[in-house]
Amino acid sequence: MSAVLRSSKRPRGLRRLIHACVAPSVFDFWAQRLDRTWTWDRPLARIVERRAESRDAVTLVLRPNRHWRGFRAGQHVNVSAEIDGTSVTRSYSLSAAPRADGLLAITVKRVEGGKLSAHLFDNACVGDVLHIGPAFGEMTWPDAHDAGWLLLAAGSGITPLMALVREHAARGMPAPVTLLYWARTREELCFADELLALADAHPEFAVHCLLTREGEAGAEPAGRLDAAQLSALVPDAAQRRVYACGPSGFVDTARALLEGSARSFHAEAFTPPARSFEDSGEAVVTLQRSGRTLTVPRGQSLLTALEAQGIKPASGCRMGICNTCACGKSAGATRDLATGEIRTEPASALRLCISAAAGDIELDL
Repeated sequence: MSAVLRSSKRPRGLRRLIHACVAPSVFDFWAQRLDRTWTWDRPLARIVERRAESRDAVTLVLRPNRHWRGFRAGQHVNVSAEIDGTSVTRSYSLSAAPRADGLLAITVKRVEGGKLSAHLFDNACVGDVLHIGPAFGEMTWPDAHDAGWLLLAAGSGITPLMALVREHAARGMPAPVTLLYWARTREELCFADELLALADAHPEFAVHCLLTREGEAGAEPAGRLDAAQLSALVPDAAQRRVYACGPSGFVDTARALLEGSARSFHAEAFTPPARSFEDSGEAVVTLQRSGRTLTVPRGQSLLTALEAQGIKPASGCRMGICNTCACGKSAGATRDLATGEIRTEPASALRLCISAAAGDIELDL
């Protein structure tokens, strides 16, 4: 039994034989009596270290089982845990670069009203096991660098950029990098000491930590991102490639300042876009597989509307990145809440978290 469970290359014939005799769920049930991370094919990870990063953030170092397929610095992962008998899934950025020992790390900021973040911050302990999904995200380093980089982070947006900085430092900083990192207060800064140490060790790396709710005489410019601040700190921003990560409002500001002038601009927001559309009334949603018919508000994300009626589609990031909530639409019109576009194509895919009914629709759920 032990050899079968631990082998990274289980013989295909043996795997087919076991699968024919035992359902994966039954295999998982008995295997996890021996080790909680043993499964037929589901990626799980055990917490092997927990460390505080700031007043309201903690890093969890995870050892994944053999079903984990790896990641690139800058990517994210869906994490699930059971809370009060219900599985809750959210997306977290991987805050460390890939390691030779296979360990990975997520940094979790406690958010008011954030069910999983509060649970992990308050309760996660070494030895606990979490469900993890495949890594996703496109904010990664290119194979070669043809320009310097400007990294813009606000709040939890530091986590994927920290993984990028760590990987870049491990490679000897092959291109200049400047990181501007906004937090509300000094106590909420994550990785501050490490970032300053990296700046001291690498002349090609500069970091500026900016506080929006406190300022000190002689300190760096405080306040939110604006053109004057950007020009003062990074006068050559137009010659750089830009990655930005943070709340949707921060990302929108960064895009307005840099998308048309920098060498390139790529951003990821960790909150849904705040858009206002004049959609009113209700729409009928037909769920084809379950045979249910629902009435939902127009203009509200379909994920939120379905959850409000007790339906729990698979979801993760809730902001249109991970595609966990993607499903088919066979008929009807929807609005893309990120762009405002009305989409009427039949037999098309949509993401429930950033789509709203613009009329009666039929979904493959």
